[in-house]
Formats: sequence, structure tokens, C-alpha cells
Amino acid sequence: MQDQIDAMRAKEISPRELLIAGQLRPARSGAVLEVLSPLNGKHLTTIADAGKEDVEAACLSARAAFDSGVWSRAAPAHRKKVLLQLADLIERDALKLAVLGVRDNGTEISMALKAEPMSAASTFRYYAELIDKVYGEIAPSQSDVLALVHKQAVGVVAAIVPWNFPLMIGAWKIAPALAAGNSVVLKPAEAASLSLLRIAELALEAGVPPGVFNVVTGRGPVAGEALGLSMHVDVLAFTGSGGVGRKLLEYSARSNLKRVYLELGGKSPNIVFADAPDLEKAAKVAAYGIFRNSGQVCIAGSRLLVEAPIADEFAAKVAKIAATMKVGDPLDLTTEAGAINSEAQLSRSLGFTSRATTEGAELLTGGSRILQETGGWFMAPTVLSKVRPDMEVARNEVFGPVLAVMPFDDEAAAIRIANDTEFGLASAVWTSNLSRAHRMVQAVRAGVVHVNTYGGSDLTVPLGGVKQSGNGHDKSPHALDKYLDLKTAWIQL
Repeated sequence: MQDQIDAMRAKEISPRELLIAGQLRPARSGAVLEVLSPLNGKHLTTIADAGKEDVEAACLSARAAFDSGVWSRAAPAHRKKVLLQLADLIERDALKLAVLGVRDNGTEISMALKAEPMSAASTFRYYAELIDKVYGEIAPSQSDVLALVHKQAVGVVAAIVPWNFPLMIGAWKIAPALAAGNSVVLKPAEAASLSLLRIAELALEAGVPPGVFNVVTGRGPVAGEALGLSMHVDVLAFTGSGGVGRKLLEYSARSNLKRVYLELGGKSPNIVFADAPDLEKAAKVAAYGIFRNSGQVCIAGSRLLVEAPIADEFAAKVAKIAATMKVGDPLDLTTEAGAINSEAQLSRSLGFTSRATTEGAELLTGGSRILQETGGWFMAPTVLSKVRPDMEVARNEVFGPVLAVMPFDDEAAAIRIANDTEFGLASAVWTSNLSRAHRMVQAVRAGVVHVNTYGGSDLTVPLGGVKQSGNGHDKSPHALDKYLDLKTAWIQL
């Protein structure tokens, strides 16, 4: 496989255009954005820089396709067949899609292959198989009335997805929306558009009708705002920063009160008690739970809370593992942590580390830019101990390879520190005490609580946050709730 990857790494990528109404087209202004590869900082290709008029054209295309009924009123069994074909095409081109994505966003290929195209294929299959098993209801009304509850597609769904796992997160939104019969307008991140543009082309090949799935690339403050303000969008699903999420809610209020579902990241606590069943395993999982994809993971375990009697020893174990992780060429199958997505993101992560040590944290390993000779954006896995809960690095999402280690004295203190954040996406607890495990699951305010593991889940369970980590859920049958309306038919007999 490495030979195939190496053959693909230098392949020229032609400039990419918008996909609207089944046709590739440039932005009406002719504007483009340069794509720089995080592997070496060099020019990779260009993408169209959509303006407001381009976004509106995509939304009108989606609305026309929805109103025509070519997809929205197609039998669920037909939509199922098409989406299963799309899943097969994604799987067929999985290696090409993975390499394309790595060149665009820097994720290590060993992780990207499974987490991106293979995950996307599984997601399309899951919702394809699910949609013809969604039933309406007959309400228990009075005997002279037949009350039916229908489940209908909402209309036009806009999806704005981030750069860290564009195919995986994109599929979480696109697949249930399409399965339910909606039309979609997708805006990928400026720094990771290439693989999603290719997915949209595969959707056409699979039989998704023109106009049902549109892709507009460009800058968030222009294309993203236009989607948020469009009167033709019924639902907007977003994964990204809290600041952008707030703007999207504002755009909804200024336009048609479209429903906005947000996944806004986290500052997830990984809580290790002294009675953890396997401290060596816990240390390894803690390291990989933050440093895979160089910490650019929404649910990354960026806060490591360790019971005081073992805190120093455990932090040293994690630091030792971090120091020996192979950071480097993301297209090398042996690489364990790839590149930072952008130079700005690298500077942000380094800044957090510098300020933390100034505030009194102890740097155990990392904290510096590495592999500068490649021209790429790489940072050594960084472990900071003696972090206080009030420090910036303990409170704000870094979205980089920076781990903050904090000691706690007892269960009550662990809960207090874990919940002392505006976020509530993921968490974990390591303990051999079954009663404690259940108490912690109940007490920690997060959408996901792992026990004696970190990062485990599949499509059968929902992913969503509480507090300022957002609302609504991706994955599982519950994701369909965002893209279906309930309509009551009250029939007098």
C-alpha cells in the first residue's frame, strides 16, 4: 500500500470548481483560493471562492430539486439503493480519497483511511439501510378520529463542516439528510474541501439527481454567512467553533428562523483514578486520545485529571509515550501523528504552550515546532503538568497537540474540575469501582462518558454536546430527527 500512496502523493490536482445543479462551475466573480499543503507549505491547487450569488444559486438549485419531488418523493427503497451505491463508490476509491484528504489537511494516513472514506462509506450504508424502517404513527385519539403522524423531509439542508475530518463529519450530516429525502448544500472548510468535492461527484455517479447535492467552497465570512442568511435553507447543521456557531444563530434570527444544529468542540476531561484497572493502558490511551491527528479532534482528551497520589508518576508515563510517538510525513503509514492543518493553527498551539509555562505549568515534553526543514507545519506532542483549573490552557480549546495534566484529591474534586468548563462534549473515567463508574457517568456533564477507554463509539450511538458544546446529535437513528418534520393528519371519520 505504501507504494500506491507514494505514487499518488505527487499527482497534480487540477483547480476545483463549485458543484451546483449537477454541474461544475467557477465562482461568478472568477475568484479562487489557494490551497497550501500542510505537509510542506507549498501550493497544492486552487478552489473556487464562492460569493453570495453562487451560494444563492446553490440554494435555489436545492430548493427546485426538492420541490420537484425527484428525490424528496422518491420511495425510501429507491433512495436506499442510490445511497448504497454511493457507499460502494466511496469504498472503491477509498485510498485515493484518503491520500487527497491528507494532502489537504495533514491527518496521518493510517488514521485517515479508516476515519475518513471508510467511515463515510459506513455512514452512508447505515442511513441507507435505516430509512425504509422509519415509520409514522397512529395516535391514540377518540374513536371517531383517525390521527396520523407523518414524518417528512424538512426541505433544504445546509451543512458547514470543519477541516479536521471532513469526510467523516460531512457524512454524519449529508447521509441522514439525503436519506430522509432532503436536498443539501454543503460548504466545506477552506482548508479541506477537496475530498468532499469528490464525494459530491461520486454522488452524481451513484444516481443522486442533479441539484439534490450541491457543494460551494469559499470563505466562511462570505459563503458561510450567505448560507446562514438564505431564505431557502430550512435547517443548518454546523461543526466548528463557538464564535461561528453564535453568528449562525444570529443569521437564523435575521432571516427565516431556520433551525440551527451546532457541534462546537470541547475541553474534554480524561479522569484517571488510582484504582484504574490498568494504568499502563490508561497512559497509552490518554496519549493517543490527545495526540492522534495532532490533537485536532473535537473529542480529544485535552484535560487529563489524575488522582493526586499517582499524578506525577502517571504524567511522566504519558510524557514518555508522547516523546516517542512518530511525528512526521502524514503519507507514511508508520507515522503516528501528522501535520497541523495550517500555520495559523500551529502558532495558536505554540502560543497556548508558552503562556501556560508563564502561568506556572511545568513542560514535561514537547512545546516546540519540529521538522521545519520540510516546510510543513509540525509540532511535538506536548505535555504540561501542574496545570491549575483556572489557567487558559485548562479552559480554552487549543485544538492542537497540547495536554494539560491536573491532579485531584477525591471523587468530588474530580467532578468539580471536570465540570468547570463551558464545554460538555466528551469525557472518560478510569476506575475499577463499578459504583464509582456509574456515579461519574451521571455526574460528569458531557454528551459522551467513556469508562476505561477513550474515543470508542460507532454509528449506533449518538454524538452531541451539552452546555456550549452545542445541540442536536450526529450518528445513530437520532440524527434523523434533525432532518425530518412531524406533520399531523387529523381525520374526522
